[in-house]
Amino acid sequence: MFAIRRWLLMVLPFALWGTAMAAMAPLVVSGGPVLVACLRLLPAGLALLIALPFLGRSWTISTADWGWFLLFTVVDASLFQIFLAKGLADTGAGLGSVLIDSQPLLVALLARSLFGEAINPIGWLGLMLGLVGIVCLGAPPELLRHWWLLGQPASMASLWDQGEAWMLAAAVAMALGTVLSRYACRNSDPVAVTGFHMVLGSVPLLIWHGFDRSWAFWPDWTSFDWALMAYASLLGSAVAYGMFFWFANRVELTSFSTLAFLTPVFALASGGLWLGERLQLLQWIGVGLVLISVVLVSQRRRFWEPTSAASEVMRGGIGG
Repeated sequence: MFAIRRWLLMVLPFALWGTAMAAMAPLVVSGGPVLVACLRLLPAGLALLIALPFLGRSWTISTADWGWFLLFTVVDASLFQIFLAKGLADTGAGLGSVLIDSQPLLVALLARSLFGEAINPIGWLGLMLGLVGIVCLGAPPELLRHWWLLGQPASMASLWDQGEAWMLAAAVAMALGTVLSRYACRNSDPVAVTGFHMVLGSVPLLIWHGFDRSWAFWPDWTSFDWALMAYASLLGSAVAYGMFFWFANRVELTSFSTLAFLTPVFALASGGLWLGERLQLLQWIGVGLVLISVVLVSQRRRFWEPTSAASEVMRGGIGG
């Protein structure tokens, strides 16, 4: 029971991110990507810092961590959020989502190089299946038809005119931020680091938006729009990022980051509940591949070690 509860808590940040992206999509059109990125960071960071005493945690960030903390703030807060918001301004849940949710592959490579996390063939198979799954979930149909030789060749230039490059940049920033968080939290509380990096990371975005919009900060949003922004900030950022970086500093990065493959699944599920959208057959196949991917990567040692042990026995028997 404890293991199931822990797994559900680990999945929660990605569920909140998936639904938050759906909430942010219409806001970046009316309010602008820079403002949405700022409003997602600043209130969320302040909420986390206010909650720290109630959680029994310290506000102090160790002086030994400040260099890594500042780098983490620039990469994961300022750069990632603006890349994500600008990508959402030009693309929805299509190829852009596929690109940003490919970051578990980058995290796996970085974790292997920096922290020595082993990725056996079962793990690589799971990562590849997860990538294929999110392609089935989000890639434009014309691109898939071209790949499968079922239609006219797709123009790659047109596919990259809609913000996908920003989404790929966001994926790289998120992968780097996930790894940098371990260095930034070596001697500091992960929740405090998350809160402060959100607040500080929002400052350059706030200044940028001020110069760009002649210091007119308040968009012409309805009460429902502000409710969507509050959801994206408080639940999709404060709760989601607080939990994400807490787990990222306590569990294996490769297995944990692979849960990001579930983000588009939750985004599509929320679209089905809120907008009555239905998945096509190819998307259902993508959901199945993503779920298989998560199981393979998280349980790769369990699946691979019996195979290795059996091979050793066979070699021993042959040699004997």
